[in-house]
Formats: sequence, structure tokens, C-alpha cells
Amino acid sequence: MEQKNLYETIFIVNNSIGEEAKKALVEKFTTLISTNGKTEIVNEWGTRRLAYPINDYTDGYYVYVKFTSAFDFPAELDRIYHITDGILRSLIVKCEQ
Repeated sequence: MEQKNLYETIFIVNNSIGEEAKKALVEKFTTLISTNGKTEIVNEWGTRRLAYPINDYTDGYYVYVKFTSAFDFPAELDRIYHITDGILRSLIVKCEQ
């Protein structure tokens, strides 16, 4: 049986891309995570002010996801975060069981 680990990820979507594009990005990543693992929690924190400007943007749309997956999926998820336009920042953390 394949080993599954528990992870948390937060990604910040660029707020200036519009409502529809924002929803599409959130849907894209939540679907990607649930396809490659088991989603425990999806919590959209909404628009918040950034602690510091990122590419001259001062606010972003925060999404928190807790999920279990195989150990190699988070690296692929991180790669996709980095090549996707509209994602300002992302973080993936392995949790203790």
C-alpha cells in the first residue's frame, strides 16, 4: 500500500484578474488536489491585505486546503503553482499525523 501523508497548502490568487478567473483558479487547484489525493478541508479566506506588496499588488485572495496524498504529489503541485499566471504566492507544508 502506498504511503499517504497529510499536507496543508495556502495559495494567494491575484485579486485583479476578476471574479470569474479567480473562481476558475480556485476550482482548478481544489480539483487537482482532490484528484491526486483526498481533500480534508477547503477554506476560502477571501480577500486580505498582503503584509508586503508582491509585484506591486497589495491584496490577494487566500485559499487554505488540507489534504492527504502520496509523498511525490506536493512537488508537482508546487511546480504547477509556479507556472500558473494569477498565483501570487503558495506554501505547502507536511503536517504531523
